[in-house]
Amino acid sequence: MSEHTDPQIITKDGKPAFAVIPWNEYQKLLRNQAEIDEADVWFPNEVVKANVRGDCLVKAWREYFGLTQAALADKAGIKQSALARMENSDATPRKTTLAKLAKAMDISIGQLIE
Repeated sequence: MSEHTDPQIITKDGKPAFAVIPWNEYQKLLRNQAEIDEADVWFPNEVVKANVRGDCLVKAWREYFGLTQAALADKAGIKQSALARMENSDATPRKTTLAKLAKAMDISIGQLIE
């Protein structure tokens, strides 16, 4: 579901008390929240192993999903060369770039922050 759905508003004493939204929209809100609770961030064992051996989290996740640099860069709307620099240096990507990469891999930004 990629289209926005109007929430159901539940009132109490004539004032809005609750908003009911579709589950997918709720999950999107959670993924895009500014503050990330590290206890809620999940990493598969393969990603952890790759990160421990020195790979950055972007590369570890990309390889976990079986994506090439070109495929991920295309999905995220960035250049492959920019992705390669992120993966092969101590670069600190901007949050907007991390958001694009997270969206392209359907993971949270918190899963890309080291």
